[in-house]
Amino acid sequence: MKSLSCLVFAAALALAAPLAAKDPPRPDTDPPPRWEQLTEAQRQALIAGVREHWNNEPDKRARMLERAERWQRMTPQQREQARKGMERYEKMSPAEREQARAVFERTRDMDREARHRFRDQWRDMTPEQRQAWIQAHPPVRQDAPPPPHDHPH
Repeated sequence: MKSLSCLVFAAALALAAPLAAKDPPRPDTDPPPRWEQLTEAQRQALIAGVREHWNNEPDKRARMLERAERWQRMTPQQREQARKGMERYEKMSPAEREQARAVFERTRDMDREARHRFRDQWRDMTPEQRQAWIQAHPPVRQDAPPPPHDHPH
Protein backbone atom coordinates (compact mmCIF):
# COMPACT_ATOMS: atom_id res chain seq x y z
CA MET A 1 0.00 0.00 0.00
CA LYS A 2 1.37 3.40 -0.93
CA SER A 3 1.73 5.82 1.92
CA LEU A 4 -0.60 8.78 1.75
CA SER A 5 2.26 11.27 1.84
CA CYS A 6 3.75 9.67 -1.29
CA LEU A 7 0.37 9.88 -2.97
CA VAL A 8 -0.02 13.53 -1.99
CA PHE A 9 3.43 14.27 -3.37
CA ALA A 10 2.75 12.39 -6.60
CA ALA A 11 -0.60 14.13 -7.01
CA ALA A 12 1.04 17.48 -6.41
CA LEU A 13 3.62 16.86 -9.11
CA ALA A 14 0.99 15.54 -11.50
CA LEU A 15 -1.20 18.58 -10.92
CA ALA A 16 1.53 21.18 -11.07
CA ALA A 17 3.49 20.10 -14.12
CA PRO A 18 0.83 20.32 -16.83
CA LEU A 19 -0.82 23.42 -15.39
CA ALA A 20 2.35 25.48 -15.19
CA ALA A 21 3.76 24.72 -18.62
CA LYS A 22 2.67 26.57 -21.74
CA ASP A 23 2.98 23.38 -23.76
CA PRO A 24 2.25 19.93 -22.36
CA PRO A 25 5.38 18.58 -20.68
CA ARG A 26 7.37 15.90 -22.40
CA PRO A 27 7.82 13.03 -19.90
CA ASP A 28 11.57 12.57 -20.22
CA THR A 29 12.69 16.10 -21.06
CA ASP A 30 10.62 18.70 -19.19
CA PRO A 31 11.24 18.92 -15.46
CA PRO A 32 8.35 19.82 -13.19
CA PRO A 33 7.99 23.59 -12.87
CA ARG A 34 9.55 25.52 -10.02
CA TRP A 35 7.22 26.77 -7.28
CA GLU A 36 7.67 30.34 -8.54
CA GLN A 37 6.31 29.30 -11.96
CA LEU A 38 3.00 28.11 -10.52
CA THR A 39 -0.03 30.36 -10.42
CA GLU A 40 -1.49 31.26 -7.04
CA ALA A 41 -4.42 28.91 -7.74
CA GLN A 42 -2.02 26.04 -8.47
CA ARG A 43 -0.08 26.72 -5.29
CA GLN A 44 -3.26 26.73 -3.24
CA ALA A 45 -4.41 23.48 -4.84
CA LEU A 46 -1.13 21.83 -3.88
CA ILE A 47 -1.18 23.24 -0.37
CA ALA A 48 -4.79 22.13 0.16
CA GLY A 49 -3.87 18.47 -0.34
CA VAL A 50 -0.99 18.69 2.10
CA ARG A 51 -3.11 20.66 4.62
CA GLU A 52 -5.84 18.02 4.48
CA HIS A 53 -3.34 15.22 5.00
CA TRP A 54 -1.70 17.16 7.86
CA ASN A 55 -5.01 17.87 9.60
CA ASN A 56 -6.49 14.39 9.11
CA GLU A 57 -3.49 12.46 10.41
CA PRO A 58 -2.00 14.28 13.42
CA ASP A 59 -0.10 11.17 14.53
CA LYS A 60 1.88 11.28 11.27
CA ARG A 61 2.82 14.97 11.38
CA ALA A 62 6.31 14.46 12.80
CA ARG A 63 7.13 11.93 10.08
CA MET A 64 5.68 14.17 7.35
CA LEU A 65 7.77 17.10 8.57
CA GLU A 66 10.92 14.96 8.79
CA ARG A 67 10.37 13.71 5.22
CA ALA A 68 9.85 17.24 3.92
CA GLU A 69 13.01 18.46 5.64
CA ARG A 70 14.99 15.47 4.35
CA TRP A 71 13.70 16.15 0.80
CA GLN A 72 14.93 19.74 1.06
CA ARG A 73 18.42 18.55 2.03
CA MET A 74 18.67 16.21 -0.97
CA THR A 75 20.65 17.06 -4.05
CA PRO A 76 18.82 17.07 -7.39
CA GLN A 77 20.46 13.72 -8.18
CA GLN A 78 19.26 12.22 -4.89
CA ARG A 79 15.74 13.49 -5.56
CA GLU A 80 15.74 11.93 -9.01
CA GLN A 81 16.99 8.66 -7.56
CA ALA A 82 14.18 8.79 -4.98
CA ARG A 83 11.58 9.43 -7.70
CA LYS A 84 12.84 6.49 -9.73
CA GLY A 85 12.79 4.26 -6.67
CA MET A 86 9.20 5.23 -5.94
CA GLU A 87 8.18 4.56 -9.54
CA ARG A 88 9.84 1.14 -9.38
CA TYR A 89 8.13 0.41 -6.04
CA GLU A 90 4.71 1.43 -7.39
CA LYS A 91 5.06 -1.07 -10.23
CA MET A 92 5.81 -3.98 -7.87
CA SER A 93 3.31 -6.65 -6.97
CA PRO A 94 2.24 -6.90 -3.30
CA ALA A 95 4.62 -9.84 -2.81
CA GLU A 96 7.51 -7.92 -4.37
CA ARG A 97 6.73 -4.94 -2.13
CA GLU A 98 6.78 -7.13 0.95
CA GLN A 99 10.15 -8.51 -0.13
CA ALA A 100 11.51 -5.03 -0.81
CA ARG A 101 10.30 -3.75 2.58
CA ALA A 102 11.89 -6.69 4.39
CA VAL A 103 15.22 -6.26 2.62
CA PHE A 104 15.15 -2.49 3.10
CA GLU A 105 14.40 -2.75 6.82
CA ARG A 106 17.29 -5.18 7.37
CA THR A 107 19.82 -3.25 5.28
CA ARG A 108 18.93 0.40 5.89
CA ASP A 109 21.34 0.77 8.80
CA MET A 110 24.17 -1.20 7.22
CA ASP A 111 27.20 0.64 5.96
CA ARG A 112 27.73 0.67 2.21
CA GLU A 113 30.15 -2.26 2.24
CA ALA A 114 27.85 -4.51 4.27
CA ARG A 115 24.90 -3.57 2.04
CA HIS A 116 26.91 -4.49 -1.06
CA ARG A 117 27.88 -7.84 0.47
CA PHE A 118 24.22 -8.50 1.27
CA ARG A 119 23.19 -7.53 -2.27
CA ASP A 120 25.72 -9.97 -3.71
CA GLN A 121 24.43 -12.75 -1.43
CA TRP A 122 20.83 -11.86 -2.39
CA ARG A 123 21.63 -12.14 -6.09
CA ASP A 124 23.07 -15.63 -5.53
CA MET A 125 19.93 -16.87 -3.72
CA THR A 126 17.31 -18.95 -5.47
CA PRO A 127 13.69 -17.72 -5.34
CA GLU A 128 13.04 -20.35 -2.67
CA GLN A 129 15.97 -19.16 -0.57
CA ARG A 130 14.78 -15.57 -0.88
CA GLN A 131 11.28 -16.55 0.21
CA ALA A 132 12.71 -18.42 3.20
CA TRP A 133 14.76 -15.35 4.10
CA ILE A 134 11.64 -13.14 3.89
CA GLN A 135 9.74 -15.55 6.15
CA ALA A 136 12.60 -15.43 8.65
CA HIS A 137 12.86 -11.62 8.38
CA PRO A 138 9.32 -10.29 7.69
CA PRO A 139 8.87 -6.55 7.29
CA VAL A 140 7.77 -4.85 10.49
CA ARG A 141 6.00 -1.86 8.96
CA GLN A 142 3.53 -2.27 6.15
CA ASP A 143 4.02 1.35 5.02
CA ALA A 144 7.80 1.37 4.99
CA PRO A 145 9.32 3.57 2.29
CA PRO A 146 10.53 1.94 -0.89
CA PRO A 147 14.13 0.86 -0.91
CA PRO A 148 16.68 3.32 -2.31
CA HIS A 149 18.02 2.71 -5.79
CA ASP A 150 21.04 0.65 -4.75
CA HIS A 151 19.18 -1.85 -2.54
CA PRO A 152 18.49 -5.36 -3.86
CA HIS A 153 14.94 -6.27 -4.80
